[in-house]
Amino acid sequence: MIDIKLVREQPDLIKENIKRKGQDIKLKLVDEILKTDKAWRELKAEADALRTSRNKVSKEVNEAKKAKKSVAALLKKAKKIPEEILEVEKRMEVLEQGINYNLLQLPNIISKHTPRGKNAAENREIRRVGNIPKFDFPIKTHVELAESLGMADFDASARVAGNGFYYLKGDLALLNQALIRFVIEFMQKKGYTYIETPLMLREKAIYASMDKTAIEQSVYSIAGEDLHLIGTAEQSLLAMHADQMLSESELPKKYFSYSMCFRREVGAHGINEKGLWRTHQFNKIEQFIFCKPEESEKMYDELLQNSEEILQALKLPYRVLELCTGDLADWKYRSADLEIYRPTTKEYGEVMSLSNCTDYQARKLNIKCIDGKGAKRVVHTLNNTALATSRALVLILENYQQKSGEIKIPDALIPYMHGKKMLKRSDK
Repeated sequence: MIDIKLVREQPDLIKENIKRKGQDIKLKLVDEILKTDKAWRELKAEADALRTSRNKVSKEVNEAKKAKKSVAALLKKAKKIPEEILEVEKRMEVLEQGINYNLLQLPNIISKHTPRGKNAAENREIRRVGNIPKFDFPIKTHVELAESLGMADFDASARVAGNGFYYLKGDLALLNQALIRFVIEFMQKKGYTYIETPLMLREKAIYASMDKTAIEQSVYSIAGEDLHLIGTAEQSLLAMHADQMLSESELPKKYFSYSMCFRREVGAHGINEKGLWRTHQFNKIEQFIFCKPEESEKMYDELLQNSEEILQALKLPYRVLELCTGDLADWKYRSADLEIYRPTTKEYGEVMSLSNCTDYQARKLNIKCIDGKGAKRVVHTLNNTALATSRALVLILENYQQKSGEIKIPDALIPYMHGKKMLKRSDK
């Protein structure tokens, strides 16, 4: 959520930012916020004046009693003031709700690094890393490879759960676990603290990470309870410090979490496609940082480096994209996608998403920091995928496939596969 002080002091900056996002329809919200905020501040001044009057009358009552004078009129006046204060506060609360509702519609301030553009097609490619594999045989999709090796059953999962789920078997399931162990150990060596979070959150917590309208189509909710399955550990890691005041001396707080993730993906393209690329349930390791405002861009670079080192260790060809204004979510200051090359589609597919959300998320959950002199600020939050294993499996199967139909296991994962170097049919 945007800081109301920023809207008050720099409304032109807010409007220019809205124009950069191509959301001119929201320009009127700035004027509405300023108008409502003016009325709110007038009521606040009225409430403050009433409190001052209450204190003055209370003093006059005490003085009158000491002087043995009648206090009936003063007590009558004193009794009326709290009722007037309560009435003014109720009107203030209504106005404040309107202000906050409109503030939530405004996009975060955009980084100077974010290129202008209308949609994902205009995202800026920063670099490409790694060699695209060349094959001297007809290549297969990850579905064909996994099923031919007897290591996945997508038909059975469709029968019992519908599309978007899977059964992994044997060495492919173990390779999934190897990816998890590899990334956990990688992040531990980077000095990040491992957290296992709740897989369900209350509404306030799960919707704090992003725009409610954007997320509610993807959230699975528990009927009859205020509980919702997480779509990413980002949501539960963010909520962990809600309503807390953190000491600046303990920042940055660097976390990572492995969790199952659940997404309805309503309207998502390809959700009915067989396989592991887009699913309702998947394993993901997430990186998350709480930091001082002046550190967030340095942390952004660090999170990006972590993910690139993981992909380089797996020797998967990838590219980094800086998201343009039109593809940048409203809660983000800056964002980048890391995409890996898929030989079956001859295109790059997203596997990691990095975001600097500055103070936008933390303000919604009232997460602040305090320095040694007592100065308080809203913290900055950043997140990035360390690895989503289902998509990583797709890319390993397709990039590492052999003419025999077997799959070479990336060198970095061999120690976690008990020395096994190839995925083969177990009955051969």
